[in-house]
Amino acid sequence: MTEAVPSRATLAHRLDDLPFTRRHLRLLTGSGLGWALDAMDVGLISFILAALAQQWDITKAESGWIASVGFIGMALGASLGGLLADRFGRRQVFAITLLVYGLATGASALAGGVAILLVLRFFVGLGLGAELPVASTYVSEFAPARIRGRLIVILEAFWAVGWTAAALIGYFVIPASDDGWRWAFLLGAVPAAYALFVRWGLPESPRWLASRGRFAEADRIVGTFEADAGVVAAPAPASGPTRVIAATAAARLGTLWSAEFRVRTLCIWLVWFCVNFAYYGAFIWIPSILVDAGYDLVRSFGFTLIITLAQLPGYAVAAWLIELWGRRITLSVFLAGSAVSAVLFGTAGEPAAIIVSGMALSFFNLGAWGALYAVTPEIYPTSLRGTGSGWAAGVGRIASIVAPLLVPVLLGLGGAPLLFVVFAAFFVVAAGAAWGLVDRRGQALDDR
Repeated sequence: MTEAVPSRATLAHRLDDLPFTRRHLRLLTGSGLGWALDAMDVGLISFILAALAQQWDITKAESGWIASVGFIGMALGASLGGLLADRFGRRQVFAITLLVYGLATGASALAGGVAILLVLRFFVGLGLGAELPVASTYVSEFAPARIRGRLIVILEAFWAVGWTAAALIGYFVIPASDDGWRWAFLLGAVPAAYALFVRWGLPESPRWLASRGRFAEADRIVGTFEADAGVVAAPAPASGPTRVIAATAAARLGTLWSAEFRVRTLCIWLVWFCVNFAYYGAFIWIPSILVDAGYDLVRSFGFTLIITLAQLPGYAVAAWLIELWGRRITLSVFLAGSAVSAVLFGTAGEPAAIIVSGMALSFFNLGAWGALYAVTPEIYPTSLRGTGSGWAAGVGRIASIVAPLLVPVLLGLGGAPLLFVVFAAFFVVAAGAAWGLVDRRGQALDDR
C-alpha cells in the first residue's frame, strides 16, 4: 500500500492551525535579526553623510547621490530578489542577500573617496533591496492565519531595533574620531557572518516546497512544528494535481496585471512609492537638516536618537490594531497620522517641538511600514508572492532614489516647511490607495 502524500491544502491547513511555538519564535527572531541589521545599515548612512559633509567637504548634491545610489541597488535587488525567491526558494535568497550587502558594507569602511563609496553603496543596496520583501514573504508563509499580520508587524519592528542601533553608533562612535564613520561601516559588516546561520539554521518555506511539488520535504518541516507544539497531524489524503497560477518568471510578471490582480497591484505599488518617498526623504536627511538649522553634530545626532526611539511603540500599536481593525484601516490611519506629523515637524522651531513632532512622525510612519509589510505578501498567491512583494518594493525604491536627490532642491525653494508639506501630501495619497488592497485578516493564504 502506497503511503499517502500530503496535499498543498492539507499542509496549509496544518500550518494555519498551529499554535505559536518555539520554532515560530526562532524563525521570527532569526529573520528579524537580519531585518535589524539591514535597518542599521540604512540608518548609519544618514549619520555618516552628516559626518562626511564636514570631513570630506562634500556638497549636498554628492550627499544626495551617496544616499540615492544605494536605493538604485535596492530597486534592482527587490525586483530580482522576489523573482529569484519564487524560483529558488525563500531561505536561499535571504541568506545570499545578507552576504552581499554585509560584505559591501564592510568594504565601504576602506573607501577613500566619493567614487568608490558610490560603487560600494550600490552593492549594499542590491543585497538589502532583495532581502526585505523576501523575509516578509518567508515569515508570512509559516505564520498561523489568525496571527499572521501581527507576526509580520513584529518582524518589521526589528527595523526599529536596527535603526536605534544605528542612532547609538551615530551618537557614540562616529563623532569619537575622524575614522568613526569607518568603524560604523565595519560594524555594519556583521550580516556577512550572520548569513551562514540563516542559510543552515532556518527551514525552507513548506508552502514554497509544496508549490514545487516537493511534498515530502514540506511535510517533514511542518511535522517538526507540530511535534514542537505537541500536535498530532491527521492522516494525509492523497494529493491531487498541483495548481500553480504562474510557473515562469514571465508568467509571474504578466499575472501581476491580470484582471484578478491589476487593481491591488496598482494600489500596492502606489502605496510603496509614496511611503518610500516620504520616509527616506525625511529620515535620511533629518540629521543633516538639524545641523543646517544650527545644531552641532552631537546634538543633532542626540535629537535623532530620541526621535528614533518612538518607532518601537509605533510598531507595538500597529501589531495590536492590525488583527483588531484589519490591514487597510490600520495602514490608512497610520499614514494619515504620518501626514499630520510631517507638517508639524516641518514647521517646528524650538527643540521641544522638534523632538515631539519628530517622535510622532517616527511613531506613525513606522507603524504604517509594519502594516504595509503585513499586507503586501498576503494579497498574492504562493507562486506569485515573492515576485509581487519584490516588485512592489522595487517600485517603492524608485521613490527612495528620487527623494534624497530632490530634498536639497526643495530645501532651497522653501526650506523645511515646504519639504515636509510635500512629504505629507505623499502620505495622504498612500492612505487613499490603501483602500484598493485586499484585506485577508484571519484568512488562509492563497496557495495557488
